[in-house]
Amino acid sequence: MSTRSADALVKTTGSIQSVDRALSILETFSLERQELGVSELARLLSLNKSTAFGLVSTLERRGYLQQNSDNGKYGLGLKALDLATIRLAAFSFTRVARPILKALVDRLGETVHLAIYDRGEVVYVDKIESSSTIQIASFIGKRNPCYCTGVGKCLLAFQPEAEVERVVANGLLPRTAKTITNPDAFRAALARIRSVDQAIDDEEFELGLVCVAAPIRDSSRAVCAAISVSSPTFRIGRDTIVEIARQVSETAAAVSQSLGYIAR
Repeated sequence: MSTRSADALVKTTGSIQSVDRALSILETFSLERQELGVSELARLLSLNKSTAFGLVSTLERRGYLQQNSDNGKYGLGLKALDLATIRLAAFSFTRVARPILKALVDRLGETVHLAIYDRGEVVYVDKIESSSTIQIASFIGKRNPCYCTGVGKCLLAFQPEAEVERVVANGLLPRTAKTITNPDAFRAALARIRSVDQAIDDEEFELGLVCVAAPIRDSSRAVCAAISVSSPTFRIGRDTIVEIARQVSETAAAVSQSLGYIAR
């Protein structure tokens, strides 16, 4: 393809096909699919096998994929980790928030997460584990649906209405019997979150797990992140959840103040 033709394609479609396909290959990998062969990638992405092989070879040469010599399959390379590390380092508020969140963990003895919103999902950008023998199965960089997690609902509640409706239209699939799947009930739940600056996930994402979350605001008064405390239900009874919620909100307010937020 000539340079002129390539330029015309970008102007017409807004994307370059080969770049789009290469990124699709990287995004196909997940915790459930950590290694894939060229034939599998070609099938999953509806690509010609020779095209998939060329893209995979290029990504491997640049360090974004690496081949397992034992089975010939490919997984994400260290270059992908390098980019993720750079991106996480860009969140300066994590450095500001960490000592404040650590103090909350010390007081409550429960795991605390710091998360941001990204296109219908929450991304955990920091996690401070409690010393409890029972740990929460999460990690920095992990993504979860926003509609059924406490921190996710907390973040979604402050997104534009069009984004809320997009999430609702994509489906509120039940993760447990307690997941809010009725659109009207879900919108009402978000309205309550906005009114009290607090969200609770009462076993909506995982049975036996409760989460309390509160939003963090920056100097522009926008909600830029949220914090949450997660705990197994046997450690966070109804008699203690009110106190935990109070401390979570106070901690979120302290982080917001450190970021330059001034309450009116």
